Amino acid sequence: MFTKNPRASSARGKNPKNVQKEAVRKSRKMRSMIYSTYIHRVLKQVHGDSGISRNAMSIMNSFMNDMFVKIAGEASKLARYNKKPTISSREIQTAVRLLLPGELAKHAISEGTKAVSKYTSSKSIEA
Repeated sequence: MFTKNPRASSARGKNPKNVQKEAVRKSRKMRSMIYSTYIHRVLKQVHGDSGISRNAMSIMNSFMNDMFVKIAGEASKLARYNKKPTISSREIQTAVRLLLPGELAKHAISEGTKAVSKYTSSKSIEA
C-alpha cells in the first residue's frame, strides 16, 4: 500500500491519492483553428462580389471547427477498430462518408482527393 509521505500532501491537507487524481483530471485546453481567411478565399472564388458579416464568419468558423472535431473523432475510431496506430486518408474518407449525406460526401471526397494530389505533386517538384 501507500506510506504517508509528508512531501506528497499539499499545505491544504490533501492525501497523496487525491493529489494524483487531480493531476490526472487536468487536461490541456484544445486550441481551435481560425478558418476565416480560408472561408473568405472560397467565398471570393465562388461569389467574387459578395462579402460576409463578422457574425456569419463566426458561425462558419464554429461550423468548421465542429466538422473538424467530428471527422477527426470518427477517423480515430475507425483507426482504433482496425487496430492501426495512424489515421490515413482512407480513414478520413470513410469518416466523411459516414458523417456527410450522399452527394455532399461525394463532392467532399473528390475535392479532398484533388487537394491531396495537388499537394503531393507540388512537394515532388520542390524536392
